[in-house]
Amino acid sequence: MNNIIEVRNLSFKYQKSEDVYQLNEASFHVKQGEWLSIIGHNGSGKSTVVRLIDGLLEPEAGEIYISGDLLTSDNVWDKRSEIGMVFQNPDNQIVSSMVEDEVAFGPENIGIENPELRKRVDNALKSVGMYEYRNREAHKLSGGQKQRIALARALLTKAPVLILDEATSGLDVLTEKKVIDNLMSLTDKTILFVAHRLSIAERTN
Repeated sequence: MNNIIEVRNLSFKYQKSEDVYQLNEASFHVKQGEWLSIIGHNGSGKSTVVRLIDGLLEPEAGEIYISGDLLTSDNVWDKRSEIGMVFQNPDNQIVSSMVEDEVAFGPENIGIENPELRKRVDNALKSVGMYEYRNREAHKLSGGQKQRIALARALLTKAPVLILDEATSGLDVLTEKKVIDNLMSLTDKTILFVAHRLSIAERTN
């Protein structure tokens, strides 16, 4: 099975004038369809590495390959389209006023016919416990509810890679388990799951 993501000797620091690196010569790879949990305490560089993979940050040294292609400033937008990313704070990702429209935003833009779209949106909302909120205003929901909306949208994306950066941190234990079970059923997806709790990694083994 081919590597869909490969990181080679990646180094990065936020303050160029300082000697402290958030990442120092990190290397790893992820094969297509695998689940990789990135676990660490705050400030350990776990969110930094996934932002580098998504092209939101530029490395000081090293290389990132996505689907066999070296990530560069010339192809970053094309490569970013292959990745669905959910952040810990999804406020900046919400673009629609109503919950069901927000979840449908991605599929609508890739041409899914309406009956099939409605069915998929409803199923995604049910899987994260947000179906009863489908006609609510997305911006007026709590942080944990917004996380669940972002996760529902991620379940519908056609991107082959999903990056979840502390994306379940606002969920209760039972909802988090349900969401992770649904994510693990997506056998066609490669998932990078960032968390600070080792129990998450244990649950996905």
